[in-house]
Amino acid sequence: MIEKFQNHIAQNFPFLKNEKLFLAVSGGLDSMVLLHLFQQLQYDIAVLHCNFQLRGIESFQDQNFIQEYTNVNSIPFFFTQFDTESFAKDYKFSIQVAARELRYNWFYEQLEEQNYSFIITAHHADDNLETFLINLSRGTGLDGLIGIPEQNDKILRPLLIFNRVEIENYAKEHDIKWREDSSNASEKYVRNKIRHQLVPILKEINPNFLASFQKTQQYLQQANEMVDDAASILFSQTVEEKGDAYYFNIKKLGKLPNYKSYLYQWLKDFGFSAWKDIYDLVDGQSGKQVFSNEFRLLKDRKHLILSPLIQEDTIDEYFIEKGQLEVKIPLKLVICKVSDINIGSDRSIFVDEDLLEFPLVLRKWKTGDFFQPFGMNGKEKKISKLFKDEKLSLFDKENTWLLCSNNQIVWVIGIRQDERYRIETTTRNILKIQLIQ
Repeated sequence: MIEKFQNHIAQNFPFLKNEKLFLAVSGGLDSMVLLHLFQQLQYDIAVLHCNFQLRGIESFQDQNFIQEYTNVNSIPFFFTQFDTESFAKDYKFSIQVAARELRYNWFYEQLEEQNYSFIITAHHADDNLETFLINLSRGTGLDGLIGIPEQNDKILRPLLIFNRVEIENYAKEHDIKWREDSSNASEKYVRNKIRHQLVPILKEINPNFLASFQKTQQYLQQANEMVDDAASILFSQTVEEKGDAYYFNIKKLGKLPNYKSYLYQWLKDFGFSAWKDIYDLVDGQSGKQVFSNEFRLLKDRKHLILSPLIQEDTIDEYFIEKGQLEVKIPLKLVICKVSDINIGSDRSIFVDEDLLEFPLVLRKWKTGDFFQPFGMNGKEKKISKLFKDEKLSLFDKENTWLLCSNNQIVWVIGIRQDERYRIETTTRNILKIQLIQ
C-alpha cells in the first residue's frame, strides 16, 4: 500500500513535496493510517484535531491519544473543542452538519493563521460509496453522483483510491493503534445505516461492487466534464455580464433543446432551491422574482436578470461640495470646469454652474419624483414614466441615482439631463459631470 500511495501522490499531488501540510486526524483507523503514510514519506506535516464533545469522556480520550502520539513522534499538534450540540441548536443544524461547519471553518482559520498550504483528510473509497448512496436516496443532480472530489480548494483526499479493507490490513501490518468511535455503531445516523445494512447486501450481490462503482464514478465524472464544457460554451452565447448582474437572453434560452437543464447548471452555485419557480420565470410576467439567500433572479421583458441581493444602504444621501472634483461613493463621478462643450452622452452632462446650489445631493429616486427632460421645452415628466419609456428593468430602476440641486433633479444619472440646467449662450461657468463605468 505504501508504494501505491507514494506513486499516487507523485502522479496526482506533485505540488505537495515542499509544502507545509495539515493532516486532519480524529484518532480513528483511517486518519491514523493517513498519518502513518505521510510520516513514511517524510513530508512536512502537522496534525489538526477537533473535539466535538459529543461522546463525553471518549472525546477527551481521543484528544489525549493523538496528543501523546504527536509528542512521541515530534509532530506539531493543533486542537480545538466545540460545543457542537449548542451550535446545532442555535443554527437549527443536524449534529452532523453542525460538526462539518465547525470543522471546516476552523480548518481554514488554521491554514491562514499557521501559514500552512493544504489540509489532508482520510476519506476513502467506502466513504465515497456511502456519500453517493446518501445523495441518491435524497435525490440529486449529476454533481451529487460523482462523489467526494480528490481536491476541493485547499482540501485534499489522497486515500480515495483505497477501500476500508486495504486500510485495515495496512494498520495491522504496521501495528498502528487507533481509537474506535462508539458512535459508528449507532444506526440513528443515515450513513451508519447505509454502511451496516445496505452496503453489505450490495457487496454480497457483487463481491467486486466497490471496484465496479469506482468505474461508474469515473464515467459519471467524464459525463459531468462534458456537461460543464457544453454549459460554458452556451453560457457565453446566451448570457451577458453587466457589472454585478448577469442577463440571460430569454429568446436564446428558448432555442436551447432543454433550457431547464442549462439554467440549473448555470444557477446551481447561487443557492437557489425553488427550481420550478425559476423555470416558470421564462414564460412568467415581467417583474416576478425568485430568491436565494444571497441572490435573486428577476424576470424582465427580454431577460432573466441574476443579481446579488441589494443591501439596504444606511446612508440615504451623499453630498457634493463646491469645488469637489471627484465622487467615489455610491458611484464614480468626475467633475471639471470646461471652456466649451462637445457632444454629450448618457454618461456625461454639461451644466451651468451658476444655476447650481451646493452642496449637490446624490440620492435614489422616489415615487412622485419628476423633472424637465432635456430637449422637451420645460415639460415635466415623472421619473417613473421615464423608466417605463426607457424600458428599464426593476434591477436597473433600483440602481438608478439622481443628482439634485436644491431639491430639483439635475440629472437622472446615466439616462437624461434636466432642461433647467442646460448651457445657454450667456453661460459663463460650465461644469462637465461624467459618470465613470
